Amino acid sequence: MRLPVFFFVLPFLFLACSRSDPGISYGFIELVYYQNDQGGRPLERYSFFIVPDHEDGVEDLAELFLYHDREGLRLKISGEDWILHEQEGKTWIGTRAIAMNENESLPRGMYRAELVSKGGGRSEKTFTFDAPEESPFPFPFFTVNAGEYHIESQYPQNRLILYDGEGSYVSTLPLAGLDGSLSSLNIPGNARTASLWAEDPEYRTSAYTNAVSLR
Repeated sequence: MRLPVFFFVLPFLFLACSRSDPGISYGFIELVYYQNDQGGRPLERYSFFIVPDHEDGVEDLAELFLYHDREGLRLKISGEDWILHEQEGKTWIGTRAIAMNENESLPRGMYRAELVSKGGGRSEKTFTFDAPEESPFPFPFFTVNAGEYHIESQYPQNRLILYDGEGSYVSTLPLAGLDGSLSSLNIPGNARTASLWAEDPEYRTSAYTNAVSLR
């Protein structure tokens, strides 16, 4: 199942670079809690994306690194491994697959991103990841029964992520209320399942439930 793309963009300070060196215009780390089928605390996954600025284009970029120098962490994303996404005229590159061993929390604090071109040019940006160490809200709950949906969520923003019968993403549906009739939501006819995406932009955290049948 392909996951939807949500972005919280944390601007970086502008840093001039030479014509041959790549640059980083924007970037973010976002924390997403996933439903743990084994029980216990939710699973933690992290997205890391940047908007590159390079006159030779994305195809000339080779590697993207993320460092937490104090903790000695180093994440390397090669060009053949990163996700490329176009949104509002901007090209984003990165990954949605960061996870610590044994579901440990990603260290908070200062991170350093480094972008490297195929010609060896490079540039860096630093930014802060300060999401709370523990989930700010209980993990949400989403059910569908007899054409009615019910949500238990303390997150300030809640959306349904709709998928077709093969698990491909269809659309995102904002919710005005946490209970009601599915027929009132104008769900596309090819949507067969839905997950709840609950989000708190202030803490840069989200929670994503398992998909449930709409039929």
